[in-house]
Amino acid sequence: MSDSWTQLKQDCAACQNCPLGATRTNLVFGVGDEKAEVLFVGEGPGEQEDLKGEPFVGPAGKLLDDMLAMIGLDRSRVYIANIVKCRPPHNRDPQPNEQQACIGWLERQVELIRPKLIVCLGRIAAMALIDPGFRITRQHGQWFDVKGRRIMATYHPSALLRDESKRPEAFMDLRELRKEIRERCPNTDIRYDTL
Repeated sequence: MSDSWTQLKQDCAACQNCPLGATRTNLVFGVGDEKAEVLFVGEGPGEQEDLKGEPFVGPAGKLLDDMLAMIGLDRSRVYIANIVKCRPPHNRDPQPNEQQACIGWLERQVELIRPKLIVCLGRIAAMALIDPGFRITRQHGQWFDVKGRRIMATYHPSALLRDESKRPEAFMDLRELRKEIRERCPNTDIRYDTL
């Protein structure tokens, strides 16, 4: 594995460790501040992300941007990535073998970023990074210490688009995140927020 962002991106772009590499339009590596104290991790790219080569650019991405703005953040001050870097067909959940083939890229990103906080967006990311038995409806908004990192999960923005009744819970998770950022991330300036 490479020890620089440039080499890591090149190596990841050449990856064919699972069938998703053959069907992607673009690799969706990640976006944001490569020295961010806060890392957001989703499950995998959808159609719009595959077309653009950037995570969270469709309707769920717009909602994620709104969520960040609520706590005084934007994409320039965090890093956003996914468990898998290539779009699963028809936006299905990434299969365990696909996640296993791809998780090394995310682990390397984490090593290079060295975030103080990781936020899993949805159950797939939480199951991969926190606990395979993670229950998003019961455990969202709670902090876990995993491999020396502070990790929490909240609902995936797509889930909040499908079920607006979960939004108040997600807002509480954002408040918890804002509190943790203020306590643990001295270089992450929270601008005006609305929560």
